[in-house]
Amino acid sequence: MMPLMKTLNEQLELIKRGAVEIISENELKDKLQNSINNKKPLVIKAGFDPSAPDIHLGHTVLLRKMRHFQQLGHKVVFLIGDFTGRIGDPTGQSESRKHLSKEEVAENAKTYKKQVFKILSEKDTQVVFNSEWCDKLGTEGIMELASKYTVSRLLERDDFSNRYKQGRPISVLEFLYPLIQGYDSVALKADIELGGTDQKFNLLVGREMQREYKQPPQVVITMPLLEGTDGVNKMSKSLGNYIGINEKPKDIFGKIMSVSDDMMFKYYELLTDDDVVKIKSAVLNGELHPKLAKMNLAKSIVGFYCGDETAAKEFEEFDRVFKKKEVPQDMPLFEFDAGAIALPSVLVSTECSKSISAARRLIEQGAVSINGEKITDIKYMFMIPDEPAVLKAGKIRFVKVVKRVKK
Repeated sequence: MMPLMKTLNEQLELIKRGAVEIISENELKDKLQNSINNKKPLVIKAGFDPSAPDIHLGHTVLLRKMRHFQQLGHKVVFLIGDFTGRIGDPTGQSESRKHLSKEEVAENAKTYKKQVFKILSEKDTQVVFNSEWCDKLGTEGIMELASKYTVSRLLERDDFSNRYKQGRPISVLEFLYPLIQGYDSVALKADIELGGTDQKFNLLVGREMQREYKQPPQVVITMPLLEGTDGVNKMSKSLGNYIGINEKPKDIFGKIMSVSDDMMFKYYELLTDDDVVKIKSAVLNGELHPKLAKMNLAKSIVGFYCGDETAAKEFEEFDRVFKKKEVPQDMPLFEFDAGAIALPSVLVSTECSKSISAARRLIEQGAVSINGEKITDIKYMFMIPDEPAVLKAGKIRFVKVVKRVKK
């Protein structure tokens, strides 16, 4: 497939959007120009170890860059590291990772494939598993691979170096991980490899491995790690600051509206194709209110994953609830037996909070109300009403609570 944007500058503009580093840009220009001249698409590689298959917006930063290359007509290879996944990527680890079984890796890989095609074009994506060539290496192949890199070079990695200085164990298996990831680039004859900034060392090993195997070195493009809704830490399910692409449209919209005004511009750049420079200028010049800009961002993202009609509905609902101070038209209904129940328990039972302690914090922060009346007493006993009462927790969670009718 020939690039849809045929000029070098048009391709560079899209490729460079949001990228942190290109090693090197001159090599990238040469590869792109040769691709144009020879009418031959470049091979774009990005690898994913199937150890965390629930994709959130942080993961999509890399996937969207792969999509950009597809839009330019290049060959995108989605590499599922079922072989390296059995080792576990040591990047950023202070201890050895848990060894995944073949069965665990295979199950996670299936889940990945179901999700990534919400972003990538399925017909234009080549999905490969690195066990296809790594299983064939054998003892002799592994020995040859290990001979092409030194321990001193591997210890240049911060995570390995820190663990070594602290006397923490580093398995020989972990040392093999970046070498095998680099060998993936050899097997695929990759022209470009994409990865997060935390993967830079591994990506550069790929360049070295290709040189060792007499191939032109791949260009490395690193993408930023997206902060979560807290605006501080990398988006992570374990930290609870993530926005999953399979979440309910209402939840995706509401979570995006909770990010800071400054952070929304980064979200615009990395999660949409909207003109972020134009939008930021309009906000800073007072031509566009930040709240409306953020609502447009949420609408754009929800539209991409859930459809434009659903996005428009959530936009109107959010505007009605938060701008006009009304309650949602569609709220889940929870029934309880008659009597008084501690409010923190009600919040957990209605899925307004994940735990009693978190529910208490919500109440203390003044983020909980019943029929519009704010409740700040963590010992408050909620008398379950005969008629549905509106319970609000935080900015985006509304439910109805009513006494269960015995049949």
